[in-house]
Amino acid sequence: MRILFQRAIVATLTMNIFVRAINQLSDIEIDKVNKPNLPLASGDFSIGEGIAIAIISTLTSLAMGVMLRSPPLVIALVIRWIVGAAYSIDLPLLRWKASPLMAVVAIIILNGINVLPYFVHFQKYVLGRHLVFTKPLLFSVIFMGIFSVVLAFLKDIPDVEGDKEFGIRTLPMILGKERVFSISISMLLLAYGGAALAGVSSPFLLCKLVTMIGHSVLGFILWCKAQAVDLSNTKSTYSFFIFIFQLYYAEFFLMHFVR
Repeated sequence: MRILFQRAIVATLTMNIFVRAINQLSDIEIDKVNKPNLPLASGDFSIGEGIAIAIISTLTSLAMGVMLRSPPLVIALVIRWIVGAAYSIDLPLLRWKASPLMAVVAIIILNGINVLPYFVHFQKYVLGRHLVFTKPLLFSVIFMGIFSVVLAFLKDIPDVEGDKEFGIRTLPMILGKERVFSISISMLLLAYGGAALAGVSSPFLLCKLVTMIGHSVLGFILWCKAQAVDLSNTKSTYSFFIFIFQLYYAEFFLMHFVR
């Protein structure tokens, strides 16, 4: 069981490497303005090496998914590959990052909806259980969906200068950094408030306390961090975006206590 779990995680991580690689390959010139320290933008990796990493990570991920004989895992990996490519590659009907709406759709699919095939994989092919769509699953999809929207909103704030130079119209360019930032923080605070209230209905004291206190504390930390962000400073906004990702990963721990 542990080996099946670990292999699924490795398959997902290698597919995530593809998503990052194809994004950097498509954004080399933009990254030279927004994120000059990235491997391809800085010249640490050549374009050929970037392409090789994208191809090898894709083949490795899909091969591991097929070897595990789990259709839902393969579906999850293929969805991640298609959406990751569509988000970055500059071809007709693609380059979703250039559209505020499609950028949000892509991140919701990758970080929210795509939880479902992983759930089916672990329930049926790792744990050998019958499929039951539970309260924790519903909570995870909704909460991570909100988080995904916020990530889609905030990711473009540090990149406004480069996006403007290359004609990519993102939400912060249309509505302004301040408004997008304010909307994002409000959405997350409401999500944390809702999660804390969800803990009230738990019949288990430990789950009730961890869910309520955990989400309340993270919401308070979020609010404090948001007050210190300088929206005119790229390093400050990028540092805050990384912090939001840390909150996102912290939720993978807390969601286990939602009952």
